[in-house]
Amino acid sequence: MKYALSVLIILLSFVSPAFADDDIPQILPLKDRAEVINNWLGIRLETVVPELMHREGIDMWVLIAREYNDDPVMKTMLPSWWRTARRRTILVFFDRGGEAGVERLAVARYNIGDYFESAWDPAEQPDQWRRLAGIIEERNPQKIALNTSSTFGLADGLTHSEYEGFVANLPENLHSRIVSGERLAVGWLETRIPEEMTVYPQIVRIAHRIIAEGLSDAAIQPGA
Repeated sequence: MKYALSVLIILLSFVSPAFADDDIPQILPLKDRAEVINNWLGIRLETVVPELMHREGIDMWVLIAREYNDDPVMKTMLPSWWRTARRRTILVFFDRGGEAGVERLAVARYNIGDYFESAWDPAEQPDQWRRLAGIIEERNPQKIALNTSSTFGLADGLTHSEYEGFVANLPENLHSRIVSGERLAVGWLETRIPEEMTVYPQIVRIAHRIIAEGLSDAAIQPGA
């Protein structure tokens, strides 16, 4: 799921909506879809995340996932060539306040494109958890949001073992600052930027064409 982009982009087109009802919008080739996804992702990270963090009064949001068991929210924040957690991938958003904006870090061996700057050098600090704890201590956030939720499955992407690893390495004086990132996660998944909304009418048209054909005599033969 790419915040429903796996469905949205599959049906994506930038053809003008001013065409006959029987025409179906052009569907972009896979490579072109990936470029659109990445462009939208950059805009969303620059605009949606800061708005949500300000709205919820949270100055740090930490997403943690392991390979083969992704946080559903993290998957929507990775570019088209990355797509999934590698070993353990940790993303950190920190609101520096004012015009400084929201810092985006990856506690990973490499940058995640231009979206997240690598903040971990295993040669200097072999322990990934300790590096994460150091980043948090340096920034001293008042609220540390984690993706835990008893209500929304999509906002409950932090596994128990990863939570244990996080808490075990976080200084005890910061434990009381851990909060649920439920409203951040749901807000991220449900929010559409203007660029996405421009495409939605075409998505609806394509969906209607598919439904009409699927329920027509071309696809359904009574008794067969």
